[in-house]
Amino acid sequence: MVVASNMAMGVKCVTDLFSPYQLGKFNLSHRIVLAPMTRCRAINEIPNEALLKYYTQRSTPGGLLITEGTLISQTAAGFAHCPGIYTDQQVQEWTKVVDSVHAKGAIIICQLWHVGRVSNQGYQYEGGAPISSTNKGLTDRWRILMPDGSHEKCTPPRALTKPQILEVVQDYRQAALNAIRAGFDGVEIHGAHGYLIDQFLKDEINDRTDEYGGSLENRTRFLTQVVQSVVEAIGAENVAVRISPAIDHFDALDSNPLELGLAVVDRLNKLQTELGSKLAYLHVTQPRFTAQGVVDKPAEEAKADAKLLRKLRDAFEGSFVSSGGYTKELGMQDLGQGDADLVAFGRLFISNPDLVDRFKVNAPLNKYDRTTFYTHDPVLGYTDYPFLGEE
Repeated sequence: MVVASNMAMGVKCVTDLFSPYQLGKFNLSHRIVLAPMTRCRAINEIPNEALLKYYTQRSTPGGLLITEGTLISQTAAGFAHCPGIYTDQQVQEWTKVVDSVHAKGAIIICQLWHVGRVSNQGYQYEGGAPISSTNKGLTDRWRILMPDGSHEKCTPPRALTKPQILEVVQDYRQAALNAIRAGFDGVEIHGAHGYLIDQFLKDEINDRTDEYGGSLENRTRFLTQVVQSVVEAIGAENVAVRISPAIDHFDALDSNPLELGLAVVDRLNKLQTELGSKLAYLHVTQPRFTAQGVVDKPAEEAKADAKLLRKLRDAFEGSFVSSGGYTKELGMQDLGQGDADLVAFGRLFISNPDLVDRFKVNAPLNKYDRTTFYTHDPVLGYTDYPFLGEE
């Protein structure tokens, strides 16, 4: 672990999962973050009592929560019953969730999400084609879970025109304003995992020949415009970004993930310098996370992945959140080595609403049930996992 001496106080500060952290204006009491995870419980895209209970269960004083991907517009959906943040009703219902989380002393960030081509016409207005950076569809290995429980192929997308791109930028801006109106402590722009922003970033997807395609400067332009617009609306300290340059989820491949990641970091750093203000954080997903779960890669490949993440961490001028297949031990290791400031946990937080307390006392963890990850039941596999002493 990292041990920093404080000569004036005569004490030593240990950096681990349970050490405090100053995240901008927020005093975090520990470094265990609820990762954003799609859960499909917001019936008809409206947050409800089930979401309120779920997030409240996982709230701790001084703890940080990031919501599941939250739809920024009617075109953003690709999964059943994911919450939105683009209507007044959605804002009103999110307010109840946020108030409940705040009452527990926690901080909650809204992740802004557009799936792009990872969708089916059944989710699109009047059955239209999903939007993307490209007209290329996903390979047949990918299927979309439909509201009736069936799995369908993704519908081939339509490439956005330049005026349409700017309209989507405005959708992100308005969604951010709506999130602040709902009481959220900030927003995280989801630029990872093969969704819309990642479809512009990755050169195996983006085949454009205009100023949004080709060079790294062009491929990062859409993300940069989104971040700039959102920052202008709600302030840099309330805006975070998530990327996954080395992850191929939904065919999101890039020929040089490190170069891409560093290009994104460079643009974010320059934006911070221009603003004279830091973003809330940069959130990067570990390459070991895949569609099949966490993969134990060969030693050399795992070493290369760790090196890539460390380069991004060292390059970014601000707080760094890491996620993807973490155990308590891996989290302690990465914090101790200085590879992250905060660690986000996903599946372990699904099955352990009191994960922070369990980690503190080294208590056994509830096992998660994959079969209930994306069901629509308001309780089963969602809010029914027991707390310590309830087993």
